[in-house]
Amino acid sequence: MRAMIFAAGLGTRLRPLTDNMPKALVSVAGKPMLERVILRLKDAGFNDITINIHHFGEQIIDFLRAHDNFGADIHISDERGELLDTGGGIKKARPLLESNEPFLIHNSDILTDLDLNAFYRHHLESNADATLLTNHRKTSRYLLMDKDNRLCGWTNLSTGEVLPKELDYPGEHYQLQAFGCVHVLSPSIFQFMEDERWTGKFSIIPFYVDICSRAHIQGYPIDSENWFDVGKPETLAKAEAYYNSL
Repeated sequence: MRAMIFAAGLGTRLRPLTDNMPKALVSVAGKPMLERVILRLKDAGFNDITINIHHFGEQIIDFLRAHDNFGADIHISDERGELLDTGGGIKKARPLLESNEPFLIHNSDILTDLDLNAFYRHHLESNADATLLTNHRKTSRYLLMDKDNRLCGWTNLSTGEVLPKELDYPGEHYQLQAFGCVHVLSPSIFQFMEDERWTGKFSIIPFYVDICSRAHIQGYPIDSENWFDVGKPETLAKAEAYYNSL
């Protein structure tokens, strides 16, 4: 099975830790977050792994080489020339990801106890174009899901922005779910990226929202305290405490 790890980010929220290293190599309880994600993917049967790089990308290449790619078949999607954001990063890696099977996307700074096999199987059984891990944590930006957990739109509660603009929100028939930065995509998703609007650098969430009326984009809600966005200091500290306690 194939997977992609986003490891190209600048890690600005973790400065000064990321002043001289990529965010993906910041340690959590003595183990770099990238290593933790790779090993979890391997344990779940994902042995063909693409990793995108940008910020101090050569350090990630050296790290993987020093550990013999952790026994996985690892490919590098090199964005050192231009950081392409989440959507652009997936599109650039298309030759490495596209096959007759869905593939999983996982941010390097997300650590979770999610059963990746169950998550992947749910996507296969639902025949969706994309399945997004979600939860109900407090944030300002939410995905808007219907009663069947199908994506209908997005909102920023701080600014009042709603996408698509014609969506009849607020409304009682929408559930607010926060994106968990782990998703499974079917190869069918690439046909929607062929639109010229989706070239170069673009984020994946506006893309999902734009196509959700034509594609089957679904949520997979979990509410577990063992989900950490370790891209910021306060959550990194919580993750450190959790993994040190195991």
